[in-house]
This record gives sequence, C-alpha cells and structure tokens, in this order.
Amino acid sequence: MSIFYYKTEQLLTIDSKISWDFFSSAENLALITPPGMDFRILTSLEGREIYEGMQIDYTVKPLFGLKFHWKTEICKVNKSLLFIDRQLKGPYKLWEHTHTFIKKGNGMLVKDEVKYQLPFGIIGNIMHFLIVRKKIKDIFIYRENILKQLFESNGNSN
Repeated sequence: MSIFYYKTEQLLTIDSKISWDFFSSAENLALITPPGMDFRILTSLEGREIYEGMQIDYTVKPLFGLKFHWKTEICKVNKSLLFIDRQLKGPYKLWEHTHTFIKKGNGMLVKDEVKYQLPFGIIGNIMHFLIVRKKIKDIFIYRENILKQLFESNGNSN
C-alpha cells in the first residue's frame, strides 16, 4: 500500500501569538474547512488550547456526501512552533498532519505536511490518483484563501 504526502506553506503577516492562538484552537478548523464537507466538531472544546493527548471527535463528508466519524489525537505540541495530529478513526487508513510555524520577516510561515494512506489497497491507490489527491489539494487551497480573507480583513496584512 502506498503512503502519500501533501505539503503546502503560506506566509501570513501575523505574529507568532496570533498564529498560535488561531491554529491551536481546534474550533477554528471549521472556519477553514470547505462548507461542502459539512465539518462538525462533536467534542466540547470550551475554548481550550490543544495539548498532547487531546482527542477530538468530528463528523465530515470528504467524498460523495458520505458522512464519516473522524477522531483525531494531538500527539505532539511544541508551543508556538509545531503540533501534530493523527487520525484515530476516520476515512483514511493513515492520516498524520504536521503543522509548523516559522517566524519569517514580519510574518509567520505556516507549513502543513500531511502523510496519508487510503484503505482498500490498489482500489484506494486508484481512488487517490482519480479523486483524493485533488480533493486534498482543493481543501488546502480553500484554507489558504480563507486565511488571507480572515487576516487581511482584520488589518493584519500589508
């Protein structure tokens, strides 16, 4: 079975505190996920910042309107610099997402690296090439556009 990677980065003209406060709040994930995925957080987060061992339950419709229960665990946190979440239950056989934040000039370079594997062997690999890789790319393009809107509209960009 193939393991796939998706990497992207975006420079945001925000400081490290704003960056960490935004990305370390799991509640903000719904804001930057395409509406068509009908992403819903089931866990009561009560504004808590992420921490190692934190588990979060969601429902999501990643493909064809099929609803999945998705459970992730925050498995590593290096405050203001990095966190990693991994899927415990969901549509992927493997999903590990590393979020990295690097000070760059007057902003933060936000880097995402997703390591993932689909179920169903060769059928999953075919689905990856036909549908899934584009879907993942589109999710991150949507995220990039929303982040630009959010931070530009708040006067945080040049």
